[in-house]
Amino acid sequence: MTLGIHEFLMVSGLLFAIGFVGLLIRRNALILFMCLELMLNAVNLALVAFSRFTETMGGNLFVFFIITVAAAEVAVGLAILVALFRKRRSVYVQELGALKN
Repeated sequence: MTLGIHEFLMVSGLLFAIGFVGLLIRRNALILFMCLELMLNAVNLALVAFSRFTETMGGNLFVFFIITVAAAEVAVGLAILVALFRKRRSVYVQELGALKN
């Protein structure tokens, strides 16, 4: 049994939908970051699937650069969340809305 591109794209779409629903429903900033990363990895899966079925390396190289940028994004995002938690004692988005002080 060989897997076609449709199966990979369905899994990618399902992962993206789960991340998007989590982004809409959740209020915790850490969970929001995890949902964004899930959506990003769903796009990475689709890029690798297209790259595999077109037999080119362009998608794989693009995914490599996306993963390196995402790692830097996570490091900066978590540093900001830790700083906000130390200042406000909360990571809920609705409580972090007014950052004037």
